[in-house]
Amino acid sequence: MRQHPIPPVTEPNQYRAIGVVRGIYVPAEPEALTRGLIRTAAGDEIEAVVLGRLLTLMRRHLDLSEPHLWVVYPRCREQDRLHLQMVGVWEPSTLSAGEPEGAEDALPEGDDYFSVRGELIFTRPETGDLVVKVRQQPRADGTRPVPFKLQLKGTIPLEHLRHFVALDLRRQGQQLVLESIEVLGPLAQRGNRGGKGRRGGSERPAGERGGERSGGPERPRPVRGHGKAVSRPGR
Repeated sequence: MRQHPIPPVTEPNQYRAIGVVRGIYVPAEPEALTRGLIRTAAGDEIEAVVLGRLLTLMRRHLDLSEPHLWVVYPRCREQDRLHLQMVGVWEPSTLSAGEPEGAEDALPEGDDYFSVRGELIFTRPETGDLVVKVRQQPRADGTRPVPFKLQLKGTIPLEHLRHFVALDLRRQGQQLVLESIEVLGPLAQRGNRGGKGRRGGSERPAGERGGERSGGPERPRPVRGHGKAVSRPGR
């Protein structure tokens, strides 16, 4: 078993969006666990779906009346609403053979930590609004999933637009809030759809355009970029 539910990056500019949320999973229907919500200790209710082998694990080994630390992929399908794709659970004390009873299940980053790596396509420092585009690798059948956009909160200067960024975030209610940023360099642009450059080079947040849906959890995808800068936003 890995020592951490969020694996280390394998490429400098690797796309991803992953995090952990602690709470009780409440299925929409008692006999169908695939859709429901995660209810946190603070009373937040976050829409969620269960993916892959986690479903079998939940049925065989987890007490769903108790809170667990879920490994999730974040999505933003509606304005100011977080949607989570549940792909795992981090609970070595229960699931790892040989771990003593009461083993530490907490992570160094704490609960509600998220790691997002992608292209900064929108930033409005005066309101603290951000949008990051995350690309996905082609599927096994050769089809290419549509990139998805995450609406985030935080302050990033306009000079970092169209740069690849690595963000550490914390969930607060239905929002992911920026804690730190690493700017890994500009990305080559493939052309402008509208024919003329937009002022400031920004795109509208997904919520202003009806949003985008992803075709499934992201897989690491390397891209090219140069240069590196690290900064931390003011709190």
